[in-house]
Formats: sequence, C-alpha cells, structure tokens
Amino acid sequence: MAQTTNSRIIHATAEKVFEAFSNAKALETWLAPSDMVGKVHNFNFRVGGGYTMSLFYPESEVNFKGKTADKEDKFTSRYIEIIPNKKIVEAVNFESDDPNFAGEMIMEVTFKPHQDGTEVTFHFKNIPKGIKPEDNEAGTISTLEKLARYVEGEIVRL
Repeated sequence: MAQTTNSRIIHATAEKVFEAFSNAKALETWLAPSDMVGKVHNFNFRVGGGYTMSLFYPESEVNFKGKTADKEDKFTSRYIEIIPNKKIVEAVNFESDDPNFAGEMIMEVTFKPHQDGTEVTFHFKNIPKGIKPEDNEAGTISTLEKLARYVEGEIVRL
C-alpha cells in the first residue's frame, strides 16, 4: 500500500496549531484541500472518538469525481492516539461503493518545535489504491497551506 509524507513550517506555537485540529469548526475551515468545502457531521476529540466529514468539490470541478457521490468525498476518522501538541494518529475510512477506496488509511500528524514556529508533518499509510499518491500529496500540500493561513490569521475564523 502507498504512503506519502508532507511537511510545512507554520509560524505559530505547537499549542496553537494543535488547537486547529481539536475543533470541528476549525477543521471545516482548513482541512478540505484546494477550493473544496468541508462539513463536519459529528466530532468527538478523544482517543476512541472521531468525526465524520464530507469534502465537497466545487461545481466547476470537471477532472475529479467524488468517492461517495458526484461532488462529495465522505469519510469517518477514528482517533487512535492523541498526544497534545505533539502527535495525532487517525484511522480514516472513505464511504464509497468502489472497492478501490476500501480499507483503513492511517494519517499521522506530528508537531515539532522549529525556530520559526512548528513543523507540521502529515504521514499517510495504507492509502487506498483508488487514490494516486501524487494526488494525496497535492491535496496534503494544499491542506497544509490552508492550515498555515488559518493558524497565522489569514483565513477568517467562522
């Protein structure tokens, strides 16, 4: 199974970055890559808890089709490990009738102090075969950019 790893320095403390992961409204604002829009359906930030979220493609999207519906990727994430301000590990399952998106993908996010703020690293394991690693990397880079803008105050908080 495929793996990807992407990092970015975010100009904020690990506490401030971690906070953006522990709040449903924050996730809706920054987690959806590119010009997708996120909607959190439920949220329980604790080990054993998790959340269900939909990522919606813009109406103008013609190159990608949703995994769950025409313009929607819906997934459930279960928290496996939470170490405040250091690491979050989630098991992600996509809702899809396509067996190419089946299986449990592991997303590990680490927060490492850096002289300019915090180095945030996303490491994905067991990426379903229906997701090209290069597409996962591009989406993660976009998500990291949105996270940086959110935490650094460039995205208006809802």
